[in-house]
Amino acid sequence: MTRKNVFLLAALSVLCLFSAGAQAAGFDIVGFIAAHPDVALGLSGLGMMGSVRLPNGGTFAIATVYSAAKPVTILSNANPAVATSTAHGLANGDIVVVSSGWNKLQDRAVRVSGVTANTFNLEGIDTSNTTSYPPGGGVGSVKLASTFVQIPQILGTATEGGEQQFTTYQFLENDFETRIPTKKSAKGLTLTIGDDPSLPGYIEMAKANEDRVQRVVRFSLPGGSSILYNGYVTVDETPSTTQDEIMAVQGSISFNTATRYAS
Repeated sequence: MTRKNVFLLAALSVLCLFSAGAQAAGFDIVGFIAAHPDVALGLSGLGMMGSVRLPNGGTFAIATVYSAAKPVTILSNANPAVATSTAHGLANGDIVVVSSGWNKLQDRAVRVSGVTANTFNLEGIDTSNTTSYPPGGGVGSVKLASTFVQIPQILGTATEGGEQQFTTYQFLENDFETRIPTKKSAKGLTLTIGDDPSLPGYIEMAKANEDRVQRVVRFSLPGGSSILYNGYVTVDETPSTTQDEIMAVQGSISFNTATRYAS
């Protein structure tokens, strides 16, 4: 049971005790609630409280093995999208890199679910909008990404880019401007890593830096949630050398769209 549910249960328990006592004393609870609907609204809002979390304990890992492309002959307009791929051999929970005629899906790292012998779901991918995803246009292939190696000793991360861009215009007869969102700037994630070139994760980042081939990176958070990135990985192998500070190198992941899973 989550902390939110525990809190809600406790609040309802207190309310029930109060209600029983009030009714025994002759107080009209039903009439009071009817006359003060804001009280009921406030109590119902307890069940919609959000939650926050710390990233402490989160780990990054980079995929080191990629399968041959598995042809996708049909990709449905659905939520989630269903891919048809004869004898694909995938299992629930596998991570694949999508190659698709739908540009919004191109090079996206996605988790697999709902597996049958010849179909699987692209978990978390909604292609039901036929304007963004024209029917029949999504066929392509997927590659299985596996054998993840942890990138250890991460001291901190910082996101870059992703800012919304706008175009602004004004008609001659108006005394105000109108703004329309256009595109978002290129996205990236910077990793500050405690320097140790002998670590397997560091070595894999150095390989990606050299060959400039996209890699899948998985960020696993405490509680089971995760974020998948597929993009170009780089690392500056020259460490910082400031007296009394940990030697560190800067790594980066340049990607188009991350895929996030709550569990």
